[in-house]
Amino acid sequence: MNDSINKEATLDYLGVKYEEKLINQIIVDQKFGNNIIDIVNPNYFSNDESKLIISLIKQSKKDYNVVPDFDSLLIRAAELDLKELKKNYLIKTIAKIKELVVHDALYIQDVSKKFFKQQEINKAVQQIQKIISKHQHEKYDECLEILKTAISYGNTENDGVDILHNITEALSDDFRKPIRTGITKLDEIMNGGLSKGELGLILAPFGVGKTTLITKMANTAYNDGYKVLQIFFEDKTKIIQRKHLACWTGIELNELHNHKEEVFNKTEEMKKNGGRLVLLKLPSDGITMPMIRKHIEKKISEGFRPDIVLLDYIDCVSPSKEYTDVFTSEGAVMRQFETILSDFDMAGWTAVQGNRQSLNSEIVEADKMGGSIKKGQVAHFIMSVGKSLPQRETHKATITILKSRFGKDGMVFEDVEFDNSRIAVSMDNTTFGVTRTEIKNNTQKENQQRVAEIFNNRKNLLNITTEEN
Repeated sequence: MNDSINKEATLDYLGVKYEEKLINQIIVDQKFGNNIIDIVNPNYFSNDESKLIISLIKQSKKDYNVVPDFDSLLIRAAELDLKELKKNYLIKTIAKIKELVVHDALYIQDVSKKFFKQQEINKAVQQIQKIISKHQHEKYDECLEILKTAISYGNTENDGVDILHNITEALSDDFRKPIRTGITKLDEIMNGGLSKGELGLILAPFGVGKTTLITKMANTAYNDGYKVLQIFFEDKTKIIQRKHLACWTGIELNELHNHKEEVFNKTEEMKKNGGRLVLLKLPSDGITMPMIRKHIEKKISEGFRPDIVLLDYIDCVSPSKEYTDVFTSEGAVMRQFETILSDFDMAGWTAVQGNRQSLNSEIVEADKMGGSIKKGQVAHFIMSVGKSLPQRETHKATITILKSRFGKDGMVFEDVEFDNSRIAVSMDNTTFGVTRTEIKNNTQKENQQRVAEIFNNRKNLLNITTEEN
């Protein structure tokens, strides 16, 4: 299409600062940048530097099918055949845009998407008008396609991928780029942890330690330098803060106040890792997934884009519309959470309550999930935590891997260290995981041995009685 742009069809009315923020977002938010860059015309921008930068981004997208990062962009700028003064100014401009802190990211993106799509629709209307003016009625279907194409530009829907597209990336070792849980053997089973766009689910009865696990995972992600959003409903913010302090120091929750200096020193040390952890307390009644989406959008607009969201727990979230079947509504809530993770390119953990049969069960199977099993169908990974009465007394638990789309499932880890008082979860003392079939077989053998022992004892007693008589 024609690249000539009139004054009315430029971003000039929004100012140079807006244009620089937009360029920042195109590079920083890869999902947004890759979806929009094809319909961005350099002539939409008001100054020469912005036009050059957009041209470089578009050329990189054309050459390698990806929006470049700032380092790649600086290399491309340095290779341009420009006068030294102009090249230096361009490089300085790119460096300045890189350092921008964009607090209104969603607004910047939303305005630009509407502007660019309007320009595509305007071009399409002009094309259609030419066809109409020539009375080419046989091109009616063509007119529809022109308009549909213009409307679809910049949309984020997945149009499918050719099976042979970018095989190198598909074969790369780090294609998932997982975020660790901090529980070594669990991370090994999950091939490193949970990746962005993936949903992990914890099944456990009340009082076992859902919040302990979620806090442990959030704490680890923060320690590894990620941006973490921990959403909770039932605990107070100060309680969750204390749980993280216990997680860092290994000091029991009830003893933290006696070790203030050690706690302060540890928190100062943790500030240096580059991560950020935001705690968000929400009401436990009437909160829906669209409301949670709004909270996440607000955090992003304030400059905090989470890498991972931990929701404690999803049974507290209400359906956003009425369903005749309560089970259908529970599945819909989980699917909405998965959609949020996909839309904002985040990893996500949440938990569901076990039913009554799970309360003192050492092994919590999927059929002990409270409510609808549909809650588990969406998840990429499901683990359960169970505690028998003796395990509760000794700070132990049994972790069972119920489902895994990227690793081995069906494994049971008995007597895992699970101390709610110190937010400590460790599978290091568990030498191996056994399958549920092996456990059933072992239980059967133990029962057979007990029966044999009882039979032998009775036989011996009978022989003794006979001899005495």
